[in-house]
Amino acid sequence: MKGTLFLWVTLLAACLNAFAGESDGPEIGTRFGHYHAAYRLNADASHEETHDWTTKVLQEHAVEGVKRHSISYSTSIQKAEILHAYTLKADGRRIDAPKSNYQLEVNSGKDENAPVFSDITTLTVVFPEVAVGDTIAIAYTITQMEPMFPGHFSVMNSFSRLQAFDDVKVTIDAPSLLWAQHEAREMAEQRGEKDGRIILTWSFQNKQPIKSKRRDWSVYEVEKEPGYAFSTFKSYADIAEAYAARARPKAAVTERLQKLADEIVKDKKSPREQARALYDWVATNITYAGNCIGVGAVVPHDIPFILDNRMGDCKDHATLLQGLLAAKGIASTQALVNAGSVYRLPKIPVVSTVNHVINYLPGLNIFADSTSRTTPFGMLPHADSGKPVLLVDGFKEGMKTPVPPIGSNRQHMKSVVKIGTDGTARGEIDVSLNGAFAEGTRARLRHMPKDRMDEVVENVFRGMGYIGSGQIKQDDPKELLDTYHYKVNFELKDLVRLPGPGAFHIYPLFSSEAPVHSYLSAATEQEETVDTACWSGTSVEEYAYQFPKNMKILSVPDDMKLSNDFLTYQATYRLKGNTLMIKRTFDDRTPGNICSPAMASAYKKFAIQASKNVKAQVVYK
Repeated sequence: MKGTLFLWVTLLAACLNAFAGESDGPEIGTRFGHYHAAYRLNADASHEETHDWTTKVLQEHAVEGVKRHSISYSTSIQKAEILHAYTLKADGRRIDAPKSNYQLEVNSGKDENAPVFSDITTLTVVFPEVAVGDTIAIAYTITQMEPMFPGHFSVMNSFSRLQAFDDVKVTIDAPSLLWAQHEAREMAEQRGEKDGRIILTWSFQNKQPIKSKRRDWSVYEVEKEPGYAFSTFKSYADIAEAYAARARPKAAVTERLQKLADEIVKDKKSPREQARALYDWVATNITYAGNCIGVGAVVPHDIPFILDNRMGDCKDHATLLQGLLAAKGIASTQALVNAGSVYRLPKIPVVSTVNHVINYLPGLNIFADSTSRTTPFGMLPHADSGKPVLLVDGFKEGMKTPVPPIGSNRQHMKSVVKIGTDGTARGEIDVSLNGAFAEGTRARLRHMPKDRMDEVVENVFRGMGYIGSGQIKQDDPKELLDTYHYKVNFELKDLVRLPGPGAFHIYPLFSSEAPVHSYLSAATEQEETVDTACWSGTSVEEYAYQFPKNMKILSVPDDMKLSNDFLTYQATYRLKGNTLMIKRTFDDRTPGNICSPAMASAYKKFAIQASKNVKAQVVYK
């Protein structure tokens, strides 16, 4: 289930133009002379769409991005044809793209066989002799012989205010008997009827784009941009049911599936233990493979096919896991979610807003995404969490996937550092991780050969600017768990300069998932005026520095305690004899996965204050 291509084209153009627009007024890189799109629907909701647009190149940095254009389509249910593609030079010459400038990338099966996981064909046109001042033009049709869902059609698009559009016109021509709902946002609408058909035409101009310094697109609300939506679905529940009609039968329990479930579960008794074992098996044994095969974009493969190939896309994963759970009497349903930047579903129900399939176990109240080979059972990848979710069975209006509970993402680092008379440091670093921090570290180390770990330690030190060596002891990273622990014994040359006076910062001496200073990077980030994706976490760092007798500590940083509605930073420094004890804690209690501009601004102000303490130095002679 793919998003609208033009939406992402305009988003990319917007980002490029925003990058260029640092001077007074936006220095836009390209300008759409016209963008015309027309959709003609048949009675069964199959359709033909025509796209015709021109883009003028205004800035040198934009040339590379417009030299080529790609059209992707599913050859099992679609066909595509380019009507024209040419470069219109600034002096008026038209240079048509020769057939040798067309590149076709086809996913197909061997001989007469169907492709295994993708039949997407990509047709790319390279426009000749493109330079600043030229205009590229393309027109093409895509004919969909069979609707993705029987009897249904939906489309949604937006036009960025950061991009110049001189003439946008979108037409939908549909049978009057085909029920549909639609909306136009900041677009003029005309409605007509002829020969039993309804014709909707939307038009739009944006001759003077706005200037924006937006850099973060992690949260995107399509309804805040000019655009349109058209759908034959009455509700999101109808989308879930349309998916279920084809997917539900695929999860039936067979003799083979029952035998496999019994082998995986073995002697595990509780439903949670059994469910976790089945989830772990699917996540680690079934390779994730994207699949956009026509009807297959919404219909899972048969389970024997998935098992034979040990491979599947998201709906295959969800179907196999649902079947395995059913074999052990554990109820579950598949669920549709957006794994991108959509945190609020648009009013008009459109299929492209839900592009991923996961599982929900109502008896355990757990969502599970087995396409992630690293996420432990009971957790979700960040891209899935805090999102509207459409349960395929037992649909609940307004339901969302959970976000990690505050305090679940945690790192605790303890460092003992003994400094010798020559400035060499020896010691131990002990790190305990929970939640997403444990998941991330396990993922990085899962396939690292044990005999290379000492080399890795040396390389980490080198990357941090130290000459050093060490050994690491760690938990086995292979299991999908939300905890992880490792310990590093190390020796670092010339950590401090001795003899003589000097100063040093107190920072972690080994890499970790969530050091305190990583939270303070917000101090240098540009503030946004839009919502952004975010998450909670806690980092605790404890240090015990033991200094030699010939090293006198003259000054240590001051204690600090800061807090606001959702952040706390606390640091203490205690010098007793020749030992300095330090403890720093940064506690981010962000309540969800979206931060408002006001929260981001408060975070930045907080980070600026805390950074002064973290950057303070220990002074010695």
